Parts: sequence; structure tokens; C-alpha cells
Amino acid sequence: MNEPILESLAEAIALPIAEPRIAAPPPPPAPARVAFSIREVAQMLGVSEKTIRRLIDRRLLRVSRALRHLRIPKGEVERFLKETCV
Repeated sequence: MNEPILESLAEAIALPIAEPRIAAPPPPPAPARVAFSIREVAQMLGVSEKTIRRLIDRRLLRVSRALRHLRIPKGEVERFLKETCV
């Protein structure tokens, strides 16, 4: 007599089994930077922006004037560091 009641109660209480969620793939990595602003190079080298501008004026660092902004190519920063290392 109580058996059908218990079965219906068990069915009412039973939670639906959730299907496992598949994680979304991670976003693709950002493209590698090929040039940096004066501010970014100054921060990387631990000097002021004025120092970077002086290096540019003395032609120790070459810049690209693409799109009306000064950009210092990554290779140029690496070249400068190699040439000035003691």
C-alpha cells in the first residue's frame, strides 16, 4: 500500500542527472608584438621616456614612423641591448 507512494515520492525527489559540460576551448593567444611605443620601451628598460627620446635623437635607437606614431621594433631594442652590453 505504501509502496506506490514511496516510488512516486522517490521519482519526485530524484533530481535529473546533469550532463557533463564540455569546457569551451581557450581563446587563441594574442599575436606577438613586433614594435613598441616609447613609453613601453622605457618601462622595459627601466628608464624615462626622455632617455629613450635622447637615444633616438642620437640615432642609437632607430624608430618606425608608421601611422604618424613612433614605434620601436622589437629587433631594434634587442640590437641596442646586444651592442651596449659590456
